[in-house]
Amino acid sequence: MILGHFLVISLALNAGFLYRDYCKGKHHYQEFFSFKNECKNASLTLLETSPPPFSSSSSSSKAFDGIINLDHGDPTMYERYWQQMGDKTTVVINGWQFISYFSDVRKVCWFLEPEFANSIIRLHKLVGNAITEDRYIVVGTGSTQLFQAVLYAVSPPNASEPISVVSAAPFYSSYPLITDFLKSGLHKWAGDAYTFNKDEPYIELVTSPNNPDGFPRQAVVNQNQGILIHDFAYYWPQYIPISSPADHDIMLFTVSKSTGHAGTRIGWALVKDREIAKKMTEFIVLSTIGVSKDSQIRAAKILQVVSDSHQYKGNFKEGKAFFEDSYDYMARRWKQLRDAVNVSKLFSLPDFTSGSCTFSGRTFGSQPAFAWLKCEGEIDDCESFLHGHKILTRGGKHFGGSEKYVRISMLPRDETFDQFIERLSSISSS
Repeated sequence: MILGHFLVISLALNAGFLYRDYCKGKHHYQEFFSFKNECKNASLTLLETSPPPFSSSSSSSKAFDGIINLDHGDPTMYERYWQQMGDKTTVVINGWQFISYFSDVRKVCWFLEPEFANSIIRLHKLVGNAITEDRYIVVGTGSTQLFQAVLYAVSPPNASEPISVVSAAPFYSSYPLITDFLKSGLHKWAGDAYTFNKDEPYIELVTSPNNPDGFPRQAVVNQNQGILIHDFAYYWPQYIPISSPADHDIMLFTVSKSTGHAGTRIGWALVKDREIAKKMTEFIVLSTIGVSKDSQIRAAKILQVVSDSHQYKGNFKEGKAFFEDSYDYMARRWKQLRDAVNVSKLFSLPDFTSGSCTFSGRTFGSQPAFAWLKCEGEIDDCESFLHGHKILTRGGKHFGGSEKYVRISMLPRDETFDQFIERLSSISSS
């Protein structure tokens, strides 16, 4: 009965996050589904002031005075690159194709399209960020569904109490919500891994590089009874130096942050244990009866083009290789942000240690998909302070951290990001 509701819950959860953004980022998670008139008005304002796709920041002669929404990580920065690729990623699906539920019944995840599985393995081998040998690949509708599937798969089914789920603060703001949303009796959110000291089984979520602060992470609790889930959504060479292939029991990835295709709603897990992979597959079958084949084929084509842009760059006339282009873009944006912070003198940013990237050969410091911005001095509520300047962010309290911090998306379209930098630079102590 509980599992039968997961499809509705997954849809409602994503709708809730978007709705919270439209409500100017000021409503708590418990209010996601409270559709009030003032929120409707706010969403209209946001829609009216949001820049159109592919617009240039030079098209406006006066400073933008509307709302700048950097609360969520919608990766529209990548639109520019994929527009340059033209029809390289175009996929034509005939009406008779992919009608069946089944892809390969011999596989544990029998709805995983072979073309998508092959593109995943090829890309990981190219980048060198994860071991794929002796792993089962489980495809999901984004990494959110995979996270739900993993919790179901590793939680003891007959325990007297729900197993504790922890993550080191600041942790991804969705973890507590997703973990406790169903109140299933299998698992419960137990907060900051740094403060967890119970002598009992637990699940620890390790996000590396971390969302929101961008630092590489390792397990914190380190007790014998722990089950580790590694979320590597951002372990790609545009964000952080690739130091070695990740080699863990359960590893989660997603196309939304690797290539920018959040709307495709595809993620994958690399799982060592066959029984865990089977239970994850069971969860996905019971909640959505598999994963869209159309989305898998589109994602496969995108990953193939990413790999081709590096392996056959001499014949790639449309532009730079994908990770080279996106690295340059992130480096430029982080320089702009640090310059703006230095001008304002009201804020600070994390400092990242430089490391050598085995993929690109570069030595650089992390340039994460989110900025963990701190308001200095007497500003105690950074989210409210920036909201007063019409900049929507997600406050530190949602990540188990201080209200002096906010998370800011570094992945909006150029015009939105340039407007943000201009406005942040203009905020002074006066």
